[in-house]
Amino acid sequence: MRDRAFTVLFLCTGNSARSVLAESILNRSGAGKFQAFSAGSQPKGEVHPQTLALLSSLGHDISALRSKTWAEFAAPGAAPIDFIFTVCDNAAGETCPIWPGKPMTAHWGISDPAAADGTGAEIALAFKEAYRMLGRRIDLFVALPFEKLDSMTMQSRLRDIGRLDQAVASP
Repeated sequence: MRDRAFTVLFLCTGNSARSVLAESILNRSGAGKFQAFSAGSQPKGEVHPQTLALLSSLGHDISALRSKTWAEFAAPGAAPIDFIFTVCDNAAGETCPIWPGKPMTAHWGISDPAAADGTGAEIALAFKEAYRMLGRRIDLFVALPFEKLDSMTMQSRLRDIGRLDQAVASP
């Protein structure tokens, strides 16, 4: 039995949409068992307004959400991170800092809703789709039998969750 929640860091380049969505989803669905954070290699400095609008409409607490650099989580004295998930292809290909705690990592890339073009409704749909895909992956992650999996099996499961792209796309 763990004496603390698992810490999870979601990484993206800008830390304004996907990683913030994932942070909020896991903090709600994994409350008590997980503590989620998000960061970016080149943070935008603000959370995308559509991210905040969607999360607020779904009842998430958005009061503490902010766009931040991953350096906060790699600095000397930073709390150890148990899991790190990149949610954009750019962040997955970047050279990451050395993380305290030797976390398990996986790539869970999805399309960037902040890059969506079209009408307001089409852009809102892109954010809803990102939320749905991240939510599905996070649900699978939260349901893993952590106490029963060795590290190699856990790493394999984390990678498998990241490969769910079209398998979970809505009809």
